[in-house]
Amino acid sequence: MGPAAAARRSEAVTGRRPTAAELVAAVAEFLDTAFVDREGGPGTDGQVRFHARVAANALRIVERELGDTSSSAATQALADLAFADEAALAAAIRAGEFDERPDALTACLYALVRHRLAIDHPGYDV
Repeated sequence: MGPAAAARRSEAVTGRRPTAAELVAAVAEFLDTAFVDREGGPGTDGQVRFHARVAANALRIVERELGDTSSSAATQALADLAFADEAALAAAIRAGEFDERPDALTACLYALVRHRLAIDHPGYDV
């Protein structure tokens, strides 16, 4: 079970709030407002602002991953090729299993890349 599914299951079972995604969002918002958006505030030299921005962006990615509901297309693409995960697919690629059927591999990789982009860089479409 991935972190997103675990977070949803935890909330569904316990009904606890704030959720993991809400906590991550709150910390990212704090970093954005306390260090990134304020010029000349306490501890906001260029290096601190840069690292705060990197940390806030990383937390935004985690937030999107925790709330991810789009993994079904990626999971289905792997299942269509009879693979449980990306590691098994990678091993098959290295073994040359797709040398004779590159179209099937391309379709699967396209679905996997779209899923990753939805989390890592929302709004970007391939």
